[in-house]
Amino acid sequence: MNQRFRTWWQPRRGLAIAEACVIGLVAALSAVFLKVGSGWLGTWRVHTTHLFPAWLVLPIIGLVLGFLAGWMVDRLAPEASGSGIPQVKASLANVPMTLSWRVAGVKLLSAIIAIGSGMTLGRQGPTVQVGAGLAAGMSRWVPTSPDHRRQMIAAGAGAGLAAAFNAPIAGVLFIVEELLQDLSGLTLGTAIIASFIGGVISRLLGGGSFDLNLQLTQSSSQFSIPEIPFFVLLGILAGLLGALFHSGLIFSIKFYRRLHISLPLRVALAGFISGVVVAMLPASFRDNTGLRESLITGGSQPTLAAIAFTAQFILTLIAFGSGAPGGLFAPSLILGSCLGHIIGVAELYITGVGSPTTYALAGMGGFFSAVSKVPITAIVIVFEMTTDFNLVLPLMIVSVAAYLVADKVVPGSLYEKLLELKGIILTKQVPMEGALTKLTAKDVMQERVETLDAEMSLEEAMQAFARSHHRGFPVVEDNKLVGIVTQSDLLKIRESAKHTLHERNLADIFLKEIMTPVPMTVTPTHTLGNVLYLLDRYQISRLPVVNGRKLIGIITRADIIRAEADHLNCGNGTPKLQPEPSYIVYQTRSPSTGSGRLLVPVANPETAGVLLQMAAAIARDRHYEIDCVQVMLIPRHSSPSETQVRTAKSRRLLRQAEVLAKKWKIPLHTQIRVTHDVAQAILETINEQHIDLILMGWKGNTSTPGRIFGSVVDNIIRQATCEVVLVKLGTTHHYPLSPEGTPPSPLPTQHSFNRWLVPMAGGPNSPLAIKLLPALITLGNEPQIHLTQVFKPFEFKPDMSISEQAIRHLMRRQKLSSTVVALPVQADSVAEGVINLVKTEGYDVVVLGASREGLLQQAIQGNIPEAIASGVESTVILVRGAIHKRTT
Repeated sequence: MNQRFRTWWQPRRGLAIAEACVIGLVAALSAVFLKVGSGWLGTWRVHTTHLFPAWLVLPIIGLVLGFLAGWMVDRLAPEASGSGIPQVKASLANVPMTLSWRVAGVKLLSAIIAIGSGMTLGRQGPTVQVGAGLAAGMSRWVPTSPDHRRQMIAAGAGAGLAAAFNAPIAGVLFIVEELLQDLSGLTLGTAIIASFIGGVISRLLGGGSFDLNLQLTQSSSQFSIPEIPFFVLLGILAGLLGALFHSGLIFSIKFYRRLHISLPLRVALAGFISGVVVAMLPASFRDNTGLRESLITGGSQPTLAAIAFTAQFILTLIAFGSGAPGGLFAPSLILGSCLGHIIGVAELYITGVGSPTTYALAGMGGFFSAVSKVPITAIVIVFEMTTDFNLVLPLMIVSVAAYLVADKVVPGSLYEKLLELKGIILTKQVPMEGALTKLTAKDVMQERVETLDAEMSLEEAMQAFARSHHRGFPVVEDNKLVGIVTQSDLLKIRESAKHTLHERNLADIFLKEIMTPVPMTVTPTHTLGNVLYLLDRYQISRLPVVNGRKLIGIITRADIIRAEADHLNCGNGTPKLQPEPSYIVYQTRSPSTGSGRLLVPVANPETAGVLLQMAAAIARDRHYEIDCVQVMLIPRHSSPSETQVRTAKSRRLLRQAEVLAKKWKIPLHTQIRVTHDVAQAILETINEQHIDLILMGWKGNTSTPGRIFGSVVDNIIRQATCEVVLVKLGTTHHYPLSPEGTPPSPLPTQHSFNRWLVPMAGGPNSPLAIKLLPALITLGNEPQIHLTQVFKPFEFKPDMSISEQAIRHLMRRQKLSSTVVALPVQADSVAEGVINLVKTEGYDVVVLGASREGLLQQAIQGNIPEAIASGVESTVILVRGAIHKRTT
């Protein structure tokens, strides 16, 4: 049933419309709750000033409620601090920023408390984050693509703004102008639906945050051509003061940070200061709604408007800089109305005509535009609140002028600068079409798929898993996909039905009884972004590709990673700047007497010695020559062929290698390359010198995001056509390269290479690991070789034929005198079994053989080589076979 539910919820346009409707409804209800809750708390706060002295009550209420709001945010959802719009903007830009029901709930309650405490913050910004958070939480129920989820989050944000202002059109424009900047049909459709429903429901329930007296404002507002210079002046002043407000917000945040106090204490301090200041002001300042109405309708004196502007300006900086959960929309509108009222009264005094109400409303749009840098949204918000066409031209003049001046004085978005203070930088470049959006499942899927038949017995299935490195197989019946079976399914059968397995023979249990029926699938037209989302959504490693019910391929995480890497490297035909080739600044040559060539990149003098000893052992066994390369990195802006570098240290290291090679009587060639990229220089050496095998050091893990073994090693594994041998040296020993040189075998006893462990998986490169052993074990004294196979705990009779065959190969063909034994191990995973065995038995070296495909798949599905190398202190050697170039 669960699988059928998943299949039914595949991405579709109807689903997006249904989601948008629900999102609009929920966002509207949250906006109404925020208005009612903060309004009730604010009314209670004002009422207490009639019972107790304001100078005592207001600071205490601000302190206590501020601390409570800050504590909720700090303990329950730190992402809920501030206005919330920067967080939504970052999430829509694919920055890992948490948006969820938890964040929405904490934001809603903490904003009610913070605004009700008397801090001069707005509830429109929090409503935007609440709507986006509710939409994000809802989208986790539905297995859609990342783009679809972003569109739903944007729709939730727009619905929140529409519900807060009773302005559906403004909600849509805010998404397009500031948040998502996307004009696609699905985005506009879902945004319009969610914003419309949010605005209508909010209006029906009385959730508008600016309930203006429309008859009074429309009868008072007027506009004439001679007033244009005054509106331009208002726009310029709004732009300058908006830029000052912008800079003041940034300064306030930095100032609070320098105090080095917790978020609850910062918000409590802001609430206390706000209470003290408001208590000193006239009583009308304790009710922001009444003050705003008085300013807009012209019932206030210019001096009162000037005091209101100054107080609101300072108190907003104090409140917002603390990180209190509240927005800037309402304060910006109030500041704009104060400024507009002052200019309107001045114009009326000078010319005798004009309406302060028109200037107050136009000032609201202008200051909002200067602060938020969204002039179109500012114009539409004020227009939708008043529905007065007489305001359109003044609003356009003031908003555009304010925007141009503010952006000239303080360029850039306020929300992006707030994100930069948190270390998040949103790129301005136009997004390129990557493989995730440009390629489909058909382009990268594997058409040759190993399948199992539904009538296959459980015993046969277990044997198929044992022979293959795959962790799951599609199950077919009459060439049609009917299910999928994984190792986890076999494990669950063992755990949940042990008594049944004892009563029935494994040969009598058929695969169709234990498989997962109706598996999640994709069609050939699904984009890689959709495929990757489904893989992550359900934590699976592969998806069958079907045409109807016919299985036509399979796609894995490894396929997507390889496609994206190829897209980045090749550009899919788009012209790209080709990196400049590396440049050889030093080179020595020996007689070419070998039958092949082995490359050793050296960089660290402490590990170069043992790497060269291993290379020498392999070279003597195979009659190879050794190429030793040292790579020197230079800045990207410099040319490798023109940059002067100092090669003294590098040449000393290479001369020591020459001394050792002379003692070993092995031809050795050396070179120093100057390059912008280490991997590129090594690959160029491989191609130019026709290298047969590369042996290089490896840390064992990497901290680079998106990399498996590290940038250099990843590129070598993917692109080098020769055999690759990676060596992670044991962490407890150092292997210095002495100037005098030491013989390659045996190594001193303190650097023990006596006990060797070779996990056998039956893959194509297991023979390569076995083939290397006779040469490498000469590094130790009386070496012992143990070949191991890891079996699942439910495999009662492990098949050791692979290990036994390898032992016969070693003893007969390689004529080894060393001890070689086969050792079965039971564990839930290969990495766990090998790590526990190494720690228990104290092996000195672990040799892993993996194919190119298997290596990437294993790394994505558990990172077996990296997990083993990180989990043991012994030396780990990883072998990958040569890759034959494809011919087209």
